[in-house]
Amino acid sequence: MNIISKLTLRHLKENKRRTLVTIIGVIISVAMLTAVSTLAVSFMSLLQQQEMSRTGEWHVLYRNVNQEQLATIHADENTKSIILSRDEGYAYLVDGENDYKPYLFVREYNEQGFEKFPIELIEGKLPTNENELLISAHIETNGKVGYEVGESITLEIGQRTVIDYDEFLDQSSSLVTGEADVTLETLSNQHTREFTIVGIMKRPTWEPISAPGYTVLTHLSEDYLTNDEPVNASVAWNKINRSAVKNAEQLAEQLRIEQYSINKSLLRYYGVISDDNLRTTFFSLSAIIMTVIVVGSVSLIYNAFAISVSERSRHLGMLSSVGATKKQKRNSVFFEGFVIALLSIPLGLITGLAGIAVTFYFINPLIENAFGFTGNLSVVVTPMSLIIASAVSLITIFISTYIPAKRASKISAIDAIRQTMDVKMTSKKLRTSRLVRKIFGIEAEFGLKNLKRNKRRYSVVVFSLVVSIVLFLTVSFFTDQIKSTTEQRQSGFNYDIELVSLARDGEDTPFTDKFIQSIVSLEEVTSTSLVHEVSLETTLNEEQMSSEDTDYFAYLKLHVLDRENLQAYADEIGIDVSKLVRADHATGIIINHKAATPESNGIAIKPGQSIEVVYDDWEADIKTVLGDIEVVALTDQLPMGVQIGYQGEIKMVVSEETLNHLNKNNQILENRYVFNLSSDDPIATHEKLENIKTSDMYLYNNYKSRQEDELNLLLISVFIYGFITLITAISIANIFNTISTSISLRKQEFTMLKSVGMTPKGFNKMINYESIFYGIKALLYGLPISLAVMYLIYLAMDVSFEYPFEIPWLTILYTFIAVFIIVGSAMLYSGSKVKKENIIDGLKQENL
Repeated sequence: MNIISKLTLRHLKENKRRTLVTIIGVIISVAMLTAVSTLAVSFMSLLQQQEMSRTGEWHVLYRNVNQEQLATIHADENTKSIILSRDEGYAYLVDGENDYKPYLFVREYNEQGFEKFPIELIEGKLPTNENELLISAHIETNGKVGYEVGESITLEIGQRTVIDYDEFLDQSSSLVTGEADVTLETLSNQHTREFTIVGIMKRPTWEPISAPGYTVLTHLSEDYLTNDEPVNASVAWNKINRSAVKNAEQLAEQLRIEQYSINKSLLRYYGVISDDNLRTTFFSLSAIIMTVIVVGSVSLIYNAFAISVSERSRHLGMLSSVGATKKQKRNSVFFEGFVIALLSIPLGLITGLAGIAVTFYFINPLIENAFGFTGNLSVVVTPMSLIIASAVSLITIFISTYIPAKRASKISAIDAIRQTMDVKMTSKKLRTSRLVRKIFGIEAEFGLKNLKRNKRRYSVVVFSLVVSIVLFLTVSFFTDQIKSTTEQRQSGFNYDIELVSLARDGEDTPFTDKFIQSIVSLEEVTSTSLVHEVSLETTLNEEQMSSEDTDYFAYLKLHVLDRENLQAYADEIGIDVSKLVRADHATGIIINHKAATPESNGIAIKPGQSIEVVYDDWEADIKTVLGDIEVVALTDQLPMGVQIGYQGEIKMVVSEETLNHLNKNNQILENRYVFNLSSDDPIATHEKLENIKTSDMYLYNNYKSRQEDELNLLLISVFIYGFITLITAISIANIFNTISTSISLRKQEFTMLKSVGMTPKGFNKMINYESIFYGIKALLYGLPISLAVMYLIYLAMDVSFEYPFEIPWLTILYTFIAVFIIVGSAMLYSGSKVKKENIIDGLKQENL
């Protein structure tokens, strides 16, 4: 180690506080870079595991391969394992009650298939020979046909065919029906097989929702396969990369396999599918976050080394006087950066991994509940993620040291002795307004002159404050907007669960009194409501619109309430229900969700006015005018089961009498019935409704959706505020380091002021005014930038959600207070150390 390096190490040891602050800043920076890269890799790994748990562990599927082709696939060096499967065909499900799912779909797997595909056994065992069958519990819960383990079953298995269609249909094709939902399918090439049911499984996750067959599985024996019996081969690879995809395509071409498919839904999470946007979006987001971290880190580290050069300027000048070259002085700063990196990067890597591990520990239950993931988010450490974090950190330190190192190389012996490198100002530039001295006193003028004299350090502090202000305000605003949109989306759900059924051509509602009573009798159910919805159209004239100069077309949705619920709703909003139940006249209430004033929604309709109602039969392409509806009231209150409408839609609450009056000629062919309920235990009620509802009903659990939204918001908040906290920590460290070092370098100045009569009170006033100047300058830059970014966020989100732009005054107030607390604390802490200095020692101007 040469003498320059030894002196550099000595300087670092003697300035322990500044060295420690720099090391801590670099550790935080490296930790965040490590956390971001590790988070990206770990989340991708979780998505990989989740996809495999849903569709199985395979990367390419070759269809209809013979024994010779299969042998070649086996011999390929990138083949790790092969799942053999064969779709035996379909058999009718006798006595099945779901008209849209009339079949059993028989699929065969070899042993690898039962291991690699996600099969969740409820009862019994997996098939071990071709005479054993594993059935789905969905057959009983949805098809209402019960089988027992040990029961024998005979199936007539064939292929789904449709007249005038040459190819056989598979599970991806829903049931083909004609008029009146009559099936157009038949089963051809049928053959008989007998099975013994050996197990019951949950409905397979890979079975499409619209699939016409309930999946049942049997064993595929490889011993009896011949070239005349093609099978499907799902291959898992040893090495997963883009070359593997290309190799699989070449192998299919070589073996003349016409039907094959790459598992893009899984491979996109490995980043090997070039035409998928997820990889680009995910890693672009990581790159943006890393860039923000680097900007904040460079600010801190650069400032630390710049101050180091200022402190060491006399020593560097002395080295010049005894023959030190520019290269040696420059390398002195680079060596200082190298030592900082050597200490900080390993600690930063460990801290980052530990921090992300602790974060995962606490958020794993939230992820499972919010996204329904079956696996846990665990820390996945790859050499590449550590290399990226270390490389970016080294580049950050190099960028931070380059300018100070270049500056150090130019310090001459004369400049170092005179100490004129940092301050090169004319009296004109240091001139201040007379109002400053007149209003605040000479102490404020001294403080302002000092900021102008040390503009570089002043700018670093202001920059750090501006970064913190912008990040905190914009991130807080973004999180609040997500919360607002979530609340807006959920505000219309004044119930927990809804059952929906569609009826056409005069069909009766499936919500019979007996069915409703079976739900009402459930012990958890607290309230219910049946709403009959009809979608219509209307055109408002100029007088009925507050913001339109021409006629305005709008969708009109009628919500028909029964007498009991209509009475309760009318009483709630203060309307006489007799106005709504007239058999000879159509009347209704317009729901204006934004306010109880019509102008707020662009509607200028007043009670007593009427709107024309039109029914559009889109299949027959016929529009029929049904008559007029008189508006008896406008309100922002929603009855149970009615949600907030979207833009361009008018919602009206009407009685059954009004609907009958409009539909006296039965022109309305499409009806939607929604049965809504609230429950003390929505999850338990949901499970019971699955067994009660009929096959033509759709079940939606809005309670669970609300929970998922709240958990998603919590997850977003954890990551966002964790990130902003660390960035702010870097900025605060930067501010403390800059201010304390700046004041330390001004010891001679302060001592001279003391020697000519400045009192401790005057000194405190000067320090306080400097703090105020720092805070005001930072807020003057930070607040406009933050507001501009907030408005851009608002414009982006306003596309999907309607709400006015509101400035978060309370958050700005908190930020305003925090800025002055941070700066004031740094100034007071540093000033307290200077006040203890002896005048004689201070005049020596020794900072080491």
